Amino acid sequence: MDDKTFLLEKIKLEGFKYRYIETNRNSYAVCMGNDDYDIRKLGNLPGIKDVHFIDDSYVLVSRMWRTQDTVIEFPDGLTISRDELTIVAGPCSVESEEQVVETVTLLKQKGVRFMRGGVFKPRSSPYSFRGLGIDGLKFFSKHCRDNNIKVVTEVMDNSQIEKMYDYVDVFQVGARNMQNFDLLDALGKVDKPVLLKRGLSATLDELLSSAEYVFSGGNEDVILCERGVRGFDKTFRNTLDLNAIPYLKEKSHLPVFCDPSHGVGVRQYVEVMAMAAIMANADGIMLEIHSTPEKALSDGFQTLSFNEFADSVRRMRKTYNFRKSLFS
Repeated sequence: MDDKTFLLEKIKLEGFKYRYIETNRNSYAVCMGNDDYDIRKLGNLPGIKDVHFIDDSYVLVSRMWRTQDTVIEFPDGLTISRDELTIVAGPCSVESEEQVVETVTLLKQKGVRFMRGGVFKPRSSPYSFRGLGIDGLKFFSKHCRDNNIKVVTEVMDNSQIEKMYDYVDVFQVGARNMQNFDLLDALGKVDKPVLLKRGLSATLDELLSSAEYVFSGGNEDVILCERGVRGFDKTFRNTLDLNAIPYLKEKSHLPVFCDPSHGVGVRQYVEVMAMAAIMANADGIMLEIHSTPEKALSDGFQTLSFNEFADSVRRMRKTYNFRKSLFS
């Protein structure tokens, strides 16, 4: 009997229900049962690296067992971690090949390695621009990869994953799909990072539970993203919940990003809220940018111009370096 079979038989004999999970990094047995059980009895079994008691509803994404922050590494060596501020920028919607080329040129000049851009757009109105689809994704991907820039784009449905796979570096799950559990299960089987945005009215524990779906499906490379929640005050598009960032960093080992573009929805406040998010310990910032925001097909009112973005990159990195010096 091999170590795995022996372990699972022992777990059953001790009266636990369990789920055995194999991910892109490791193998885990998540056990449900008697809280008073002495887990050291299992920790001494052959093949066991470590054992932990966790009382959160989300287990695998909890910091209660993995105290070190998760580092997401791409095949070319690029990483997402707390050791460097990750900036993700691009238009709300990919509108044309020319737009992609000029955006990629700017990002490369500023040393930004991730470009966001929607090709399948969930819109509140069925009459709004809803994206260029897979054809837009193909030229989006080509120009990014020719310039060593990673593609971050939203997937809306299980059926899109396979046809998008070859052209995407990070699958984004939008706010409206945060609790689309079939989609989260499917992305758990994908060997590419998943950026999970907080739902419009979701609690932080619900966000962490959604991340647990992806992790328990087999994909440990999950990024949490605060993007504002719907409130009663109509001054801004959403209420950007900066409290969420230190809370998520405390409760989970996953990287935490912030999207102030959606969080406030008003261009002149986006940069200052990005700075605030960095000081709140965010690992990354997502921004919407466009050469001429007033002509953007979607979300122009919250989108930075290229000149505004160029200035913001410098100030965001300066803020990040100050944070490191302050808390090191």
